[in-house]
Amino acid sequence: MVLCGSTGAGLAVVLIAAAPQALLAQAPPQTDLRIYDIVAAASAERVEADIRMLAGFGTRNTFSDTLSATRGIGAARRWIKAEFDRISAACGGCYEVVYQRSLVTSEQSPRIPRDTWVVNVLAIKWGTVDPNRYVIMSGDIDSRASNGSDGESDAPGANDNASGMAGAIEAARLLADHEFGNSVILAGLSGEEQGLWGGQHMASVARDEGWEIIGVLNNDMIGNIEGVDGVIENNTFRVFSEPTPVTDTEAERRRYRVYGGEVDGPSRQLARYVAAAADAYVPNLDPIMIYRLDRFGRGGHHRPFNDQGFAAVRIMETHENYTRQHQNIRTENGIAYGDVIEGVDFDYAAKMTALNAAVLAQLAWAPPAPAEVRIGGAVRPSTTLQWEAVDDPRLAGYKVYWRDTTAPRWQRSRWVGDMTEFTLEGLVIDNYLFGVAAVGRDGTESVVAYPSGQIRRRR
Repeated sequence: MVLCGSTGAGLAVVLIAAAPQALLAQAPPQTDLRIYDIVAAASAERVEADIRMLAGFGTRNTFSDTLSATRGIGAARRWIKAEFDRISAACGGCYEVVYQRSLVTSEQSPRIPRDTWVVNVLAIKWGTVDPNRYVIMSGDIDSRASNGSDGESDAPGANDNASGMAGAIEAARLLADHEFGNSVILAGLSGEEQGLWGGQHMASVARDEGWEIIGVLNNDMIGNIEGVDGVIENNTFRVFSEPTPVTDTEAERRRYRVYGGEVDGPSRQLARYVAAAADAYVPNLDPIMIYRLDRFGRGGHHRPFNDQGFAAVRIMETHENYTRQHQNIRTENGIAYGDVIEGVDFDYAAKMTALNAAVLAQLAWAPPAPAEVRIGGAVRPSTTLQWEAVDDPRLAGYKVYWRDTTAPRWQRSRWVGDMTEFTLEGLVIDNYLFGVAAVGRDGTESVVAYPSGQIRRRR
């Protein structure tokens, strides 16, 4: 994956230590042609059909009918499972499709009027190298009207969030015929509108079972291009990310004051990775990185994973239309309210789905990020990085990244080969931020790992 350019003014003054020409010749490819094929295969027609099907259940409210074959959340989740099963059957059983259930009681929240089973649907493609390492794309199954506990009124939820759920289903199709070293999960999560219950359960299972989650891509509203402010735009998207893990210790927080890292936690690195994938592989789709956990005062299903210390981001449209969110279907003062099909742009939803599939594929093919990255260079005209070797058969070597301290994304990179220490001569450590990524033989890269401490002095 091309995370940034390898030329520019910053490189003119950099002398790379111990970098013979033979080393440079071993660099893997900068782009992966398989990703272009995955992106090109995304179908607006299939996404539209899935969104229409989901909206056609009338309501998917958490407290709606679970027995009907045609209406309510029960019918919706059975259809989602059947669709995942059908996709799996077409690829020779390449997915394991399962329900994931948890009971939410009225004692847990005033937003739960009665004890209710919250049911997720997961399609799992097991990795062939490291099956306990997961990259996850999620969409929400449930929808709501003005009252979040209203299971009777029509709440088609065409954009919020049939668009994200349809995206997860389409991503399952796009990745079906590929084999990955890491596991991929396409997830439909429930109970989002009443407190993120489905995500909380899945994240707790991941914690308890020791999953190594590379990243979670929460897709919540990826189909609207006309904002409530009147702006119409189909070539940008937002990716929300928290700066550092909420699980950081007080000692880690104190370290940021001296060594930096306040905006370089795992979720922020995942957001940069998503943005870079859009630039590299998805035509006419520009990323907008939002430096906050979620929209102001609001929440989404990436948060429960963040709460457990996992890297997770929210991917969504740039321009929201609040008249089409959390509203009973009606017309007042000439304004049409309600989350109906007419508010969804299917070409845009397909393009957003293609982006997700590109990120999933790269991370599922790539070796793990290096651990224990350390940095040194105080009062020297150079910066040195050290890291633990990645033990993975896919590994070709490593890239060192750096950027200005005020830059939101990585600006420059250098392939350094298969080594665990590298010195950048001419780069003063005070003026830049640095990181290291592992690179596979096919050119796919891990998320960039930010230094977690200083290089220990040798005796």
